[in-house]
Amino acid sequence: MAAEKTNEAKVSSSDENKENLSEAGLGLEILQIIKESQQQHGLRHGDYQRYRGYCSRRLRRLRKTLGFKSGNRHKFVGKKITVEMVSDNRYLLIVLMEAERAWSYAMQLKQEANTEPRKRFHLLARLRKAAKHSERLEKLCESPRVDAKTKLEAQAYTAYLSGMVEFELQEWKSAMEAFNKCKTIYEKLASAFTEELAVLYRQRVDEISPNIRYCAYNIGDQNAINDLMQMRLTGGGGGMMAEKLEALITQARTKQAATMSEVEWRGRTVPVKIDKARIFLLGLADNEAAIAQASNEDTKEHLYETLLAECRDTIQAVREELKADAKQRERGSEVESGKVSNMQFLHSYLTYIKLCTLVKRNESMAHTLQAKLKEPQTDEKRGPRPQDLIRLYDIILQSLAELSTLQGLEDDHTFQKEVSLKTLVYKAYRCFFIAQSYVLVKKWSEALVLYERVLKYAKEVQSKAKGFNNSLKDLPDVQELIAEVNAEKYSLQAAAILDTDENVDVPTQPQVKDITPLCDRLDSFRLDTSLVGKQPNLVHFPPGFQPIPCKPLFFDLALNHVAFPPLDDKVEQKGKGGLTGYFKNIFGFGS
Repeated sequence: MAAEKTNEAKVSSSDENKENLSEAGLGLEILQIIKESQQQHGLRHGDYQRYRGYCSRRLRRLRKTLGFKSGNRHKFVGKKITVEMVSDNRYLLIVLMEAERAWSYAMQLKQEANTEPRKRFHLLARLRKAAKHSERLEKLCESPRVDAKTKLEAQAYTAYLSGMVEFELQEWKSAMEAFNKCKTIYEKLASAFTEELAVLYRQRVDEISPNIRYCAYNIGDQNAINDLMQMRLTGGGGGMMAEKLEALITQARTKQAATMSEVEWRGRTVPVKIDKARIFLLGLADNEAAIAQASNEDTKEHLYETLLAECRDTIQAVREELKADAKQRERGSEVESGKVSNMQFLHSYLTYIKLCTLVKRNESMAHTLQAKLKEPQTDEKRGPRPQDLIRLYDIILQSLAELSTLQGLEDDHTFQKEVSLKTLVYKAYRCFFIAQSYVLVKKWSEALVLYERVLKYAKEVQSKAKGFNNSLKDLPDVQELIAEVNAEKYSLQAAAILDTDENVDVPTQPQVKDITPLCDRLDSFRLDTSLVGKQPNLVHFPPGFQPIPCKPLFFDLALNHVAFPPLDDKVEQKGKGGLTGYFKNIFGFGS
């Protein structure tokens, strides 16, 4: 908490430097104070609750500093700032912070209103309160003590908040007038002051422009819809405008979708009965045109992500319809053999669009990385490596493998040949960057073999690509790859020869550690610092084994070959006693 107070004190002191007293009177950099406070206290991450808490704490500090408290802890006594009281610009700052606190609460409620619609009423009340505070600020700035710049900024701020209220109430004409007034004032200010302030004013104008076009469309200007679609595809119109632009474009496409009933692909006409699929297919051409006209890579990446997200949602809707159709067929015991159903073929078409978009997106990212790879690298920041490109081409090859397994296209030999040819092209590029990764670690032989494999793939593509000129026009040029590989081969051979010469010239004796103990090299003198260390190498330890004489072993091998004489004549023969001998033995007569 102490750190937070220290940080807020720094912000307060920096703002007080800006709230300076100019020659014409009191001055307050309204937009600059707002923007810096928002960026430093939560709005960089869309945390309006944190910004609202900051505004409350700032108000408390300002009131305490000026001695302008509203009662005490037991009782509230409302005080209003009048024109006569404005002898310090901090009085203006109090009203500004009250307006910002109400506005941030309204924006917080707008985020929560997505799941709790009743909060919309509270949202409108807070927006009205913010507009009311801004009107008070504008009236206070009418004082002759306040300079002209602060008056204009206060008017623009009031017009902005008033336009936000009318925009939420869907009063399009009033909202458009307020936003146009705000835009005009900020444009004039941008042309009259320094470049640092002009950047802030232009940013505010850019924020307002989507709202003005949206109001114009709702008033009846049909030309504004094209600008809105372009802004939506390029990521413009954030915050409050994002959801409204999505709803507007979906509504416009829904009207057009009523006239769309079927689509033709690979020589087969398929009826489109799902509204979500109709809307997506109608907007597909616009999305692809916007991607082609994208000015930078970040915009293009955003457009690809938007298109892929829409495509996934459409595929999910078609998949659910497929499950329902499968259950109906099971109940009706309908069996179709051979031809794929229309719904399944539509699913294959949408999957084809998704996979082709993935291939194009990864290829675009690969081109960007290749351009960065050729740039000179600096030590401050690690640049891209060939391994990054290998990963992208792996994803492309995986997408092409999925393309070849689409249902309904197993017997389309032309399609299968096109996919296999594209696979060869991207395999060649993947192999090329694997070779470059081996070059970086000086594995010359492996890199040379991979370069030969690249040439093999490229020549195979050239031999098979005679009848597929139209389908291969979007693919990378194989001829350029062949020329680049030939150049890299010569560079690789030269680098390998130079590396071999360097290895020969470098003496190896100092690099090899001699582990011979001292007892074995007593006749040679050499300075060895390890002998005076903690582990001197004096003798072999543990000592090695040496041969020693052992006790002989004797084995009696002749016993098995000796024939012993018979001893039958010396063995006592027992006579046959019979019953008489038995009784004699019992009674002891025979002993």
